[in-house]
Amino acid sequence: MNNPPIRAEYILEPRLAAPVQASTPAAYTLPDLAWLRKLGLLIAISVVWEGLAHWFDNDLLLPGAIQTAKAFGAGVASGELWGYISVSLGVLVQGFSLGVAGAFLLTWLAVSGKVGRELIDTLASMFNPLPAIALLPLALLWFGLGKGSLLMVLVHSVIWPLTLNATAGFRSVPDTLRMAGRNYGLGGLRMVLQILIPAALPSILSGLKIGWAFAWRTLIAAELVFGSTSGQGGLGWYIFQSRNELFTDKVFAGLAAVILIGLAVEHIVFQTLERLTIRRWGMQR
Repeated sequence: MNNPPIRAEYILEPRLAAPVQASTPAAYTLPDLAWLRKLGLLIAISVVWEGLAHWFDNDLLLPGAIQTAKAFGAGVASGELWGYISVSLGVLVQGFSLGVAGAFLLTWLAVSGKVGRELIDTLASMFNPLPAIALLPLALLWFGLGKGSLLMVLVHSVIWPLTLNATAGFRSVPDTLRMAGRNYGLGGLRMVLQILIPAALPSILSGLKIGWAFAWRTLIAAELVFGSTSGQGGLGWYIFQSRNELFTDKVFAGLAAVILIGLAVEHIVFQTLERLTIRRWGMQR
C-alpha cells in the first residue's frame, strides 16, 4: 500500500515585532488661569479709564480710577459705605426670598394641570414684559415711602423670570425619568424632590440668576427714585446723594460697590451651586 504523498510544508518566516516606542510623557496641561485673565482685563480697563480721566482733566465730569479707588477705600474704612450696603442687601434678601417662594407656587400651579398652565402662561405674558420700576408709583400709593414699596417691586422683578424658567425646566423632564421614578415607587412630593427638581435644576438655577440680577438692578433704581426707606438709605440713595453734593468720585465708588457685589454673588453663590450640583452631575460643561 502506497503511502500518501507528503505535502510540502511552508515555513512561515517570523514577523519582526514592531519596535516599541519609548513612552512619551503626557503633555503638560496648563493650569486654568481664568482669574488671572479677568484680573488683567480689569487692570486694562482701569488703565484706559485713568487715561481718559487725564485727557478730560475734569474731576467733576470723570474722576480717575485712582481717585475712585481712594473714595471707595475711604468709604469702606469709615464704615459709611458698609451701612448703605447692609441696608440694600437686607431689603434685597427679603424681596428675593418672597419672589422665590411666589415663583415656586406659580410653578406648581403651572405643572399641576392644563388650567393652571394656561393661567400662568397668560399672567406671565401680561406681567413679565412690565418693568418692575414702572410699578413703583403704584407701590408708593399703596405702601408709602417704606420697605413695603421696595418689596413689591422686588417680588415682581423676581417672580416672573424664575417662574418661566422653572416651568420650562419641569416641562422638559423626559417621560423616561418619570417612569423610572414610578418604577421605584416614587410619587407625589418624593417624585418632585428626587426626580423633577434635580432634572430641572439647570433651568431653575438660570431663573434664579436672572431673578437676582433683575432684583438687584431694580432695587438700586428704586432707591435712586425715592431714596431712603424708614430713615435709612441704601446704595442707590448713596449714589443719588453723592450726585447732589457733586462728589462724582463717590458716585463712581457707589457704582463700583454695586458691580463688586454682583460679581461676588455670581462667583461665590451661583457658581458654587453649579459646581456642586449640575456640573458635578454632568448636566453642564
